[in-house]
Amino acid sequence: MRLVYNILFILGFLVTSPFYFLKMWRRGNWRKGFAQRFGYYDRHVQQALTNRQIVWVHAVSVGEVNLSAQLVAALEPSLPSAKFVVSTTTSTGMAELRRKLPLHVTKVYYPVDGSGCVRRALRLVPEAVILIEAEIWPNFLWRLADRGTPVFLANARLSERSFRGYRRMGFLFRPLFAAFAGIGAQNEGDAARLRELGCDSGRVHVTGNLKFDTAVMDARQPQFVPTLLNKLCVPAGAPIIVAGSTHAGEEALLAEIFPRLKAKHPELFLVLVPRHQERAPDVSRELDALGLRHALRTEVNNGDYAPGDVDCLLVNTTGELKNFYAAAAVVFVGKSLTAEGGQNPIEPGLQGKAMVFGPNMQNFAPIAEALVQRQGAVQVADAKGLEATLDELLGDAAKRDQLGRNALAVVRQNQGALDRTVEMILKGLEGGRLYVAPPAV
Repeated sequence: MRLVYNILFILGFLVTSPFYFLKMWRRGNWRKGFAQRFGYYDRHVQQALTNRQIVWVHAVSVGEVNLSAQLVAALEPSLPSAKFVVSTTTSTGMAELRRKLPLHVTKVYYPVDGSGCVRRALRLVPEAVILIEAEIWPNFLWRLADRGTPVFLANARLSERSFRGYRRMGFLFRPLFAAFAGIGAQNEGDAARLRELGCDSGRVHVTGNLKFDTAVMDARQPQFVPTLLNKLCVPAGAPIIVAGSTHAGEEALLAEIFPRLKAKHPELFLVLVPRHQERAPDVSRELDALGLRHALRTEVNNGDYAPGDVDCLLVNTTGELKNFYAAAAVVFVGKSLTAEGGQNPIEPGLQGKAMVFGPNMQNFAPIAEALVQRQGAVQVADAKGLEATLDELLGDAAKRDQLGRNALAVVRQNQGALDRTVEMILKGLEGGRLYVAPPAV
């Protein structure tokens, strides 16, 4: 089985690597740490981890990085002998790791799943590994299982599509799922799917979604957004639509809707925050073609603006979305109209913002459903519905306020996942080599 997988992996990597490297190049800053992606960790990393009991936490990209920072902070008091290493896959994720994690936590790139790459990477010899959400790579997990290293899956979720794929390849994945020392599922539906895929039912726990807790813990924000808006001559109190984590097609759609909305709401202003900041040049060209006057976030401080010069701010930076949500009258949650999956609706909910999203919220289905049922968000079917809903909300401050209050209530009622996840991991480590400190009295 392993030989077949490794042959297929090499073939697949050779085919997909041009796209993989192009994506890295577009995101920028790809050279630094490039060798780490193939398991070559430099002497500084090795020296920092020599003769230490390592707990390796893997966070795929920016969203998981935010969770890893809070999870490490919550685990450290109970694992005083542990040295934490946090890995990520993307350069944007690494930038967030360096920004959000303290210096004593080692940050590395996760290795591609070639046998040699994994073998080199695991010379770090972790005592435990925590994977955030569902990042299942066979060579990495096989080698950990061979060593008897406990592996935990935190904040686990499985879309129906992923579930079908894992089930179809059950001959490969069932033994991997069965080997997890502990699984913290976001909800009972995810827990049931994980059990069906082979996870030990006694090790599967419904811990809830960590994003409810980590959003609350990271709620304090700098106040640079009002300064930016003032520089752009946006009137104080003007209604602002913030479109967060948008994907291809959604920016153009909003640019087409905007002039019609502005005709009814003259002071209206638009903030576009693409999910991947490297798309900003393409988005800017789209906005130019559609005649939407806009400024780039990174260029605002260098320009001089008069009232009416700019109708839109295009945010070409990462890690600032929450700050822009704070200024919103209405939030559009991206990746929900022109792409599938949806983005995180918890962050605008935490700030008590009225939000709208499209029909494709598969990655956040239970949360989106709860928000809609509790009247904390409006879900629309298409662009026409989005325009009508934005128009209605922009003209009804009372309804916006009520939606925001309802969304905040949903967020608060779903807290507690972090404590339950920490409890699950510590219980799974009892009796192992890591010293687990007794709970504080």
